Amino acid sequence: MINPSHSGWINKFFVSQKMAQVSAAADEMLLYKNIRQTGIIYGHVVSFENISDFDTKKWTPEELTKIALLVALYHVFTFRTNKHEPELFIENVVGFYKKMNPDGFNLLKKLLPENKFATELEDILEERVQTNDNILTRNFSHILTNALLFEDILAYSHFLETSEIALHYIKNLEETIIGLISFGLNIKETKSSFNDLLIKLLESSFRFTKFSNTDDNNFENLDFSNIKSNLEKFYLIDLAVLALWNESQDGSNTEKHFLKALANRFQIEQNFVADSVLQTNLFLTKFKSEIPYFKYSNPVKHFYGNMTDAVKVLIERNRTRFTKELVNNRELASLISQAAIRNLDTSEKKKIKKQLLEICRTVPSLAVFMLPGGSLLLPLLIKFIPKMLPTAFNENLETDSP
Repeated sequence: MINPSHSGWINKFFVSQKMAQVSAAADEMLLYKNIRQTGIIYGHVVSFENISDFDTKKWTPEELTKIALLVALYHVFTFRTNKHEPELFIENVVGFYKKMNPDGFNLLKKLLPENKFATELEDILEERVQTNDNILTRNFSHILTNALLFEDILAYSHFLETSEIALHYIKNLEETIIGLISFGLNIKETKSSFNDLLIKLLESSFRFTKFSNTDDNNFENLDFSNIKSNLEKFYLIDLAVLALWNESQDGSNTEKHFLKALANRFQIEQNFVADSVLQTNLFLTKFKSEIPYFKYSNPVKHFYGNMTDAVKVLIERNRTRFTKELVNNRELASLISQAAIRNLDTSEKKKIKKQLLEICRTVPSLAVFMLPGGSLLLPLLIKFIPKMLPTAFNENLETDSP
């Protein structure tokens, strides 16, 4: 099993998946469609290309996104270079990120082990997929992962073709995206709450520019002078379709004309536009209930939901070790079992808290409970423990027959 939040996961991933044996895409359109199928274009990863034998149910959205970004970057590498050596790819993509961020990522300033390229890339992907810079902000936010990660993929493709990259590439791309999305939202005849959600999603993901609406309805005023590759054109068409998406209708004549004009300007066949509309509608309709930015709620309620999911993941991943520790601490297991059927007194609660923190100290993955304020999560931890206790302890939960 691979844990995308633990050091060493990238090397283990490439070995387990035998990525060196995966052939490159036949053309740019197939490459793009394969990446789009993962959901990364829409800011919500649901699958992986050429990846098998993974139980993704135990992965967080950030971990799913890290894998999707890594695989997409690797497929771009094989497509542009026709090389299939994961070690060469890892060194190359780290070099790309360092050139794109000459001051380096904060996480890269710490000491690294011998196999530093893979470790560096793990830290880079960790930072790139997030839209918030601390765990507290992330857990209150409905927008957990970066929705514009395809910018990285486009920039990396550009880097492989030209052997150089500059910050102005991403900046110009973001300005083009803003102009296109703003234009699409402006001509959209049926407004909906999705408009605001899309803007919030993009605003949280932009790195160099701020979103601004436009009242300009003249398509010819849109500047696409910096758009050169087909991958860039495919992506912008998908973003335009996303801006115009409305679950209650197929689109007005004005909107259809805009998409047709956009494809003509990019010299992209109209059947790609039709496929883009179909795929976007299918994806958003199918996964709407799962996509975080569609599920706005009270921030405190959302925070509790996020933390509950996080604790579930930690418990599942450390189930064996945690159960072993509980069995060895019979007093703690008994107290937790009793807590399900009666109110514990103050001394018993303090004893549970102290002993649970001691267990968390011995299991590295549970170190989050040792952080300042981490003890506030203990009630969530206790909530899931009874299911893990052996039958001998669960007898406390049974009631006597009358």
